[in-house]
Amino acid sequence: MKRAGVCQHAGKAASHADAPVHQRFERQGLALTVLFVGAFLAPLDYFIVNLALPAIHTGLNATDAQLQLIVSAYASAYAVLLITGGRLGDLFGRRRMFMTGMAGFVVASALCGFAPNGHVLVIARIVQGMAASVMAPQVLATVRAVVPLHQQTRVMGFYGFVFGLASIVGQLGGGVLITYQPFGLDWRAIFLINIPVGLLAFVGAWKFVPENQPETRDSVDLKGVALLSLVLILLIYPMTHGREAGWPWWTFAMFALAVPALAAFVAIERQVERKGGSPLVDLQLFRNPAFSTGLVIAFLFYCNSAFFLTYGIYLQTGLHWTPLQSGIAIMPFALGFVAGPLTSPAVVRRIGAHVLTLGFAMMALGFSLTGWASTHAALGTLFYGGLVFAGVGQGLVLPSIMRIVLGEVEPAKAGLASGVVTSTLQIGSAFGTAAISGAFFGALSAQASAAGYAYAFQRSLAINAVLMVVCIVLSVTLVRHQQVAHRRAIKVV
Repeated sequence: MKRAGVCQHAGKAASHADAPVHQRFERQGLALTVLFVGAFLAPLDYFIVNLALPAIHTGLNATDAQLQLIVSAYASAYAVLLITGGRLGDLFGRRRMFMTGMAGFVVASALCGFAPNGHVLVIARIVQGMAASVMAPQVLATVRAVVPLHQQTRVMGFYGFVFGLASIVGQLGGGVLITYQPFGLDWRAIFLINIPVGLLAFVGAWKFVPENQPETRDSVDLKGVALLSLVLILLIYPMTHGREAGWPWWTFAMFALAVPALAAFVAIERQVERKGGSPLVDLQLFRNPAFSTGLVIAFLFYCNSAFFLTYGIYLQTGLHWTPLQSGIAIMPFALGFVAGPLTSPAVVRRIGAHVLTLGFAMMALGFSLTGWASTHAALGTLFYGGLVFAGVGQGLVLPSIMRIVLGEVEPAKAGLASGVVTSTLQIGSAFGTAAISGAFFGALSAQASAAGYAYAFQRSLAINAVLMVVCIVLSVTLVRHQQVAHRRAIKVV
């Protein structure tokens, strides 16, 4: 357990170790670089558009509703189809699906960059989110399936680094592109820059990434795809649009309808399994206590995504900072986010899966310090120090939770599991943004001063800190589940 940081069943470890030689990376560095470009682009296009919204509003004369959809349509399409995208990789080949998603992402980025009006831009963003949902799950699934077990801690650390880098480039790079307008381009540069990068990644995937897929190909569970997409739409759409709309009756109606839709989905999946078919989601995954506990942790962990929204509003509306200044102000957190994954392999060698407990503790403490300092002007050093601390904690948690949860599944189902985990993170992000930002705005008066915004920001960080404390308790439970499974595996051997 100490060596790898995650307990594996003996049968799983053996099957992974005995994977066919042709499925392993022949040029691992180049292959991983190409895959991580895909891991970089998907979150980048969520972060980078935030600071460009005022310029898009002016350039396209877009309505407020369209500006909201430019962000939420991408996030919703991405979250809804992640599980389906991961399953398609399991069935039809992960390299093939990665290249398909990358090609779609490039085309959609071009459509975004040349959009003549807000309506076309929203449609292009939906297509872009759909393409990202096909591309992104193949990265983690390929790592799980073909990277040797003893290298996965280090590789997943780099994955977390890339994800953190995307947050930096998205926040800061978006401000730079909008401010300096390279090649005479305005906001369109944030989308058009994806085209050359995506084309290089597409060619690189064809040359360097090995194909990995099952010997027998099952048909796609179309009923499962339709029902699961319906369930996620009923959950995600009201969470992303409800607060701005004032939580009208239809938001609660959609939440209520999600329950019977989920029941119907489970019934269909069981029926497909009984008939010997291949269900979209293998429900056996959720019978593994470590996997299920890991999903709960992932959901609560990513509720803290509301931090980016509340921090930006606090700086730009409360303190009247410019978009570029606000982008620079996220750097302490982002630098910690980048440093955490790079140090995680060394931390895992020392404390194993307890890296999650350490990361959550750092996030809870960091958010608490920053929240306390936000209402004390003389404590600026403590304010930014807390952000660094929370960022390092996030950087430790993200790759570790991915690695630990995916380590509980067999390589043949890695795409499905990757989609489930990533989709859970996105649902947590949507829920956290709706709930925690609601608490933030609820703390503001009609004519709030800078001090009022600081108080609201402090309240939102306090909620984040409490959620991280809950995650500390669950992470200890997760480690215990793994220890029990490890002892059972030893007895079997």
